[in-house]
Amino acid sequence: MSTRKHWKDLSKPAKAAIMLGTVVQIALQLAALRDLAKRTPAQVNGAKGKWVAASFLNFVGPIAYFLKGRKN
Repeated sequence: MSTRKHWKDLSKPAKAAIMLGTVVQIALQLAALRDLAKRTPAQVNGAKGKWVAASFLNFVGPIAYFLKGRKN
């Protein structure tokens, strides 16, 4: 017997929380990718390609980019 829950077994608040988290994650990633595309390599701490790859790491990658990846 499986103890994993399926989408249909979740409550409405749980589904809403998952959907909100997904939207926030995608918005952060798109914002990071857009910002990276507009910046020159001199305006980024480290290689732009590495920050692009890091942006795909859930919430952590885009947040790390905005905190540490951009030069003022």
